[in-house]
Amino acid sequence: MRPIINFLNKSLIEQIIAEAITILTELGVEIQNKAVIDLLSSHGAQVDSSKSRVYITQDLIDKTLKTAPSAFKLFDIYGQETNDFSGSKIHFTPGSAALYILDYETNRSRKPLTKDYIDFVKVVDQLNNIASQSTAMIPSDVNEQISDSYRLFLSLLYGKKPVVTGTFTIDSFEVMKNMQLAVRGSAEQLKEKPLTVFSCCPTSPLKWSDVTSQNVIDCGKYGIPVEFIAMPLSGFMAPVTLTGTLVQHTAETLSGVVISQLSSPGAPMLYGGSPAAFDIRYETTPMGAIETMMIDCAYNEIGKYFSIPTQAYISLSDAKHLDSQAGLESGIGATLAALSGINNISGPGMLDFESCQSLEKLIIDNEICGMTLRLAKGIEPKEDFPSLPHFKELLQEGHLLISEHTLKYLDSEHYLPGKVINRANLARWQAEGETTVNEIAHAEVESLINTYQPTTLSEDVKNELVQLMESEAKKYGQDRLPKRD
Repeated sequence: MRPIINFLNKSLIEQIIAEAITILTELGVEIQNKAVIDLLSSHGAQVDSSKSRVYITQDLIDKTLKTAPSAFKLFDIYGQETNDFSGSKIHFTPGSAALYILDYETNRSRKPLTKDYIDFVKVVDQLNNIASQSTAMIPSDVNEQISDSYRLFLSLLYGKKPVVTGTFTIDSFEVMKNMQLAVRGSAEQLKEKPLTVFSCCPTSPLKWSDVTSQNVIDCGKYGIPVEFIAMPLSGFMAPVTLTGTLVQHTAETLSGVVISQLSSPGAPMLYGGSPAAFDIRYETTPMGAIETMMIDCAYNEIGKYFSIPTQAYISLSDAKHLDSQAGLESGIGATLAALSGINNISGPGMLDFESCQSLEKLIIDNEICGMTLRLAKGIEPKEDFPSLPHFKELLQEGHLLISEHTLKYLDSEHYLPGKVINRANLARWQAEGETTVNEIAHAEVESLINTYQPTTLSEDVKNELVQLMESEAKKYGQDRLPKRD
């Protein structure tokens, strides 16, 4: 039996949805992209041109929910399936778009460089419990106009896993799409085997920017999945109550569903978000707050009610260093996400309100992910009945260490974590050097970087990726890309 947790009953889900639809029909949503406004208008939405405000009808919402796919899959650079976003299947991916990296040597946050990003890709590529990459941090040694495409370029050049990414400009989409076509070989293959998910973020309250709404349309055209990342802040840019925040999140996300499905019926998408319970004491947006996690799990239930696969920024921490707070918040988040069945769990590696990545934290979080993946499998009998033969063997042998039943089921029944989870007794731990979690995690980072094996993507494809990136960089006056070796 798979263990589950629910925060909402069916009646409350339906009431939240009804209220959200009333918001969209009566208050509407501001859209700053004329093509999107025209699209909605052509399908019957009312438009107030003076305010760029669109009033979305119940019929439009019902129509687009019918075409929204209930599942989709992601594939690595070789075309092998890695992520199945269906039912309550869960997958972990690192948090993305951090401005800083936690430097192990100084224990201080600093701006990341190209080398840091490459090291990140090399590490993530070898973490068994993290299914996909993300464009996790923004290298500071390239022109900011190419930072979106540059991160995807490095991810595809050095990693094999699919990538959760996105762009802050309309122009960047073209080269990022072309990079994916270079790897897949054709638009048809890219649609058949998606390689990335693009994050598309409405602005709270109830607004879609020119760039983000265009991204939704562009992604749908090429079959590139999107994840809607609504970010209402309870008590600041959303009602203070969790239920009120859920009403706003539902309205903002449903408006994205309508844009996506009207432009490209059947376009794959994740019902996601990154809301937070605003902390009025410090004027911060704590991702590690239990209320934030409750909102995440609850809107996941609403997404499941619509039969749309889900995403959440959860399993991350607001701590500034790799400390007890980091483990506490990340562990609780991962556990709640797994029990809720959130399909794409974004967060491992992140600190400081989504602004910092830590490679050492990724190592530790990989073990948290492994434990929660085991938790999600639940408990089920495996040749346990009748039990009498096992207990006869136990009494006869004095142990079951090498019994046939033990050898057959040990690996699948017990998750055995890596070195950062220390299960040695005190004497053995002392004899082995009394190493700390941070020290072991850093040693593992160094080991993974040193043992990294390049992908076997063809040289022709790699050269095409380099040419695309160099050409894009020159548009913005950067004649040379940073050294990568």
